[in-house]
Amino acid sequence: MSGSSRLPPAARAILRGDRRALARSITQIENGEPSAEPILASLYPRTRGIPVVGIAGPLGVGKSSLINALIARLRSHGKTVAVVAVDPSSPFSGGSVLGDRIRIERRPDDEGVFFRSMASRGASGGVASATLEAARLLDAAGFDVVLVETVGSGQVDVAIREIATTSVVVLVPHLGDEVQTLKAGLFEIADVFCVNKSDLPGADTAKRDLDDLVAQGTHEGRWTPVVVATSTIAPTGIDALWEAIESHERFLDSSGARTASERHRLTVEIVGLVRERVGRELAERLEGDRELRTLLDQVVARSLDPRTAARKLHLGFPRDE
Repeated sequence: MSGSSRLPPAARAILRGDRRALARSITQIENGEPSAEPILASLYPRTRGIPVVGIAGPLGVGKSSLINALIARLRSHGKTVAVVAVDPSSPFSGGSVLGDRIRIERRPDDEGVFFRSMASRGASGGVASATLEAARLLDAAGFDVVLVETVGSGQVDVAIREIATTSVVVLVPHLGDEVQTLKAGLFEIADVFCVNKSDLPGADTAKRDLDDLVAQGTHEGRWTPVVVATSTIAPTGIDALWEAIESHERFLDSSGARTASERHRLTVEIVGLVRERVGRELAERLEGDRELRTLLDQVVARSLDPRTAARKLHLGFPRDE
């Protein structure tokens, strides 16, 4: 029996290029359905470690237009592209508020481009908790590049670092974004700074200021963020932006930083999955277990503090008979 024949039917369909099966599997991941687990487990060895490029930055800087330009550039060079756009969640349905983003332009007959809008579902960091697993599935499906667009909510965008191999922070002139970037912590996560809408007045000043900021934080042996200027109107600077991304990807390989980054991301992912599972099981037990309800009652009555209660639970008290 061949290795592929032992795969779940959905996994085999994804490897065959079945986009409907791919979309259904991502939905199962989003919904936390157990049926997604064997698909993810079986396809994990088929992943290749392709570039996952995070596009982060404040609202209104033109991230979606920039992604359109990147798609056109990559497709003209024969590369296949998958886009995951993380949108805010509806407080009513839990689904994506912006839905299937019509501002991401793509030809319906182009099998080399796959687009998926995902709801953040309250996940911090501007990205959904399932985004990393979705990107991994897209890797196994054979795409050359995955682009991840974050919600664009300032400080919480920094979690893209736990997903992307290269993080691009997009800014525009005249919005004070340089200072806001420092406040939001985006400066620390940027591998590439992109001054978009560079056809506007002040773009040269904004780029120069960012160049100066980057120079102040340069350390020998570490990657120095590249600052590029782009405009999606002309368009200009798109080749330079992709070249900067590719330069960072090459640095990851030549410096050995890719392995260290991958270990860090997997550590964060595994700890997060354990925390999520244990938390869910514990929440269910606190509702249904009489002894655990008694412990919770003590905390509510302020006869026991939450940290002590958590320590008792961690030590296995009270234990099941």
